[in-house]
Amino acid sequence: MTLLLARDPRAPFALTSPVMPLDRRARGYDWVLIATALVLSLIGAVLVWAATRELLRAQGGNPEGFLYRHLFNLAIAAVLMVVVSRFDARLLRLFGPIVYVVSLLGLGAVFVVGSTVNGAHAWIRLGGDFELQPSEFMKLGLIVGMAVLFAQRAADRDDDAPPSTVDVLMAMTLIAVPLLLVMLQPDLGSAMVLAAAAFGVLIAAGVRARWTIGLLVLTVVVAVLAVKGGLLADYQLERFSSFTHPGVDTQGAAYNMTQAHIAIANGGLFGTGLFDGPQTNGGFVPEQRTDFVFSVAGEEFGLVGGAVLIALYALLCWRGLRIAADADRAGRLVAVGIVCWIAFQAFQNIGMNLGLTPVTGLPLPFVSYGGSSMFAQGLAIGLLQAVRRRGSR
Repeated sequence: MTLLLARDPRAPFALTSPVMPLDRRARGYDWVLIATALVLSLIGAVLVWAATRELLRAQGGNPEGFLYRHLFNLAIAAVLMVVVSRFDARLLRLFGPIVYVVSLLGLGAVFVVGSTVNGAHAWIRLGGDFELQPSEFMKLGLIVGMAVLFAQRAADRDDDAPPSTVDVLMAMTLIAVPLLLVMLQPDLGSAMVLAAAAFGVLIAAGVRARWTIGLLVLTVVVAVLAVKGGLLADYQLERFSSFTHPGVDTQGAAYNMTQAHIAIANGGLFGTGLFDGPQTNGGFVPEQRTDFVFSVAGEEFGLVGGAVLIALYALLCWRGLRIAADADRAGRLVAVGIVCWIAFQAFQNIGMNLGLTPVTGLPLPFVSYGGSSMFAQGLAIGLLQAVRRRGSR
């Protein structure tokens, strides 16, 4: 069917339409993936509302203030998703390096015009209440940069052999530069996500086992040196100490985690009900609209509500891996990297709410309040759609 007005010889009374049919415009999109991300974001809006309404009311503000901001961020993220989904994935090799370099420049700008929030010099104030966290966009930039590198090197060799030593060393350079900049902020949580996403891309690229084992050992060594060398801030060391000894300093370093545990324990199986959580309404859990938003779900919706959130993340990651399975080399690496990013960040956030992992200040993907994280995740879902549309053709 063409876009010109003409008769179809196989259907003499049917005219092709000058307007592209809706089913053709929608073809290739993974609507389950889109719906899952949307449901998670809307659940997040409700949880952010529950976490902030009493606090804002006590301060004489609008109880729905953060709810409206969250929905506004979601709307912008949806627009970004739609725009990027129309991107031709064949042009990834052209724009991939640009995305990486621009993200890297954003990290560098933090040290020039950035500001410190909660101990991390990781934000750029844009005026008013608007702030930008470049490390969120670096997650996508690193994934795309590595995917283009491995795909281009394989195309130059014109074979399916595993990445060579030169390929891996080039990839390590791409990883090391943003990782170092993020650690200098210091933003340990974002550094962990960058490392997890990069490791997923390396595995998907078919890097030989000796390299992956060596990188794991190197990661452990670097972590030990970072602690011993004073690269981590005092509050980060205290967080690790409170994780290994949760019963110590419950009014200090372990306060956030202790209060989150109490909130989740209050929820029981089915929760206390929306807006009826005593810990949430009393404002006992700090940073509850961002880092500890899962404790709101645990208190007000109980074990069942928390399990639903985890199931939605599992569904989203499964759809991402399905896209990876049908994509070309570059698209597969991008899709796997995005899945590793979202899966690890969700695991880390939920884990620190449950006391299974140290507190690192990571938001819960699509659920926590925050413009930078929501925008970056919108771009990621859009890029997954672009990869799928390319694969479906």
